[in-house]
Amino acid sequence: MTAALRTKHTSATLLEAAKSDIALDPALRPLWPDARLAGPAYTVQGVPGDNLALHNAVAAAPPGHVLVADCGGGSFGHWGEVLAVAAKERGLLGLVIDGAVRDSAEQAELGFPVFSRGIAIHGTAKRYPGILGRSVLVGGVVVRTGDLVVGDADGLVAIPSAHEAAVLAAADGRVEQETFIMSELSKGRTTVELLRLNPLGD
Repeated sequence: MTAALRTKHTSATLLEAAKSDIALDPALRPLWPDARLAGPAYTVQGVPGDNLALHNAVAAAPPGHVLVADCGGGSFGHWGEVLAVAAKERGLLGLVIDGAVRDSAEQAELGFPVFSRGIAIHGTAKRYPGILGRSVLVGGVVVRTGDLVVGDADGLVAIPSAHEAAVLAAADGRVEQETFIMSELSKGRTTVELLRLNPLGD
């Protein structure tokens, strides 16, 4: 899974590099420890308590994409082991869902990255087909199909596709600068000096 990631930059580095608020609600958390995803979004609009839209999205999404689903934050088990197996077999990289999921232990064993608003065991109907590929509001951020979605232990970001190259380049620069700072700290310099901080505050 790691080899397929679009970028290895962390969500925090990308947020700082973007210089805009691209961070999703921190209440959207990884389903299992060390889950990480980074790839282009494939969006799906669902409704709380119904997961037919997710079945349709798994069937339609191109390989190498991350499903990004607006399910209205509902406390239902919209996604579980069966859908995770189906998604993995179709070459999808993970799921970000504004809603709840279940089968957390099984999905951890599969190694399929899921970021959700919580875990819930209530079942779902299969009546609403959903809308695929249109912009969705997930975690307070508008996400469009093709946007770069990155998730890790610290959080989630969604980088508009038009800005992806610039943000990744800026992130490279931040990593180089931080590598220099770490090296200088090992020589006894301080963060106050290196970051040109005023020790007395403003």
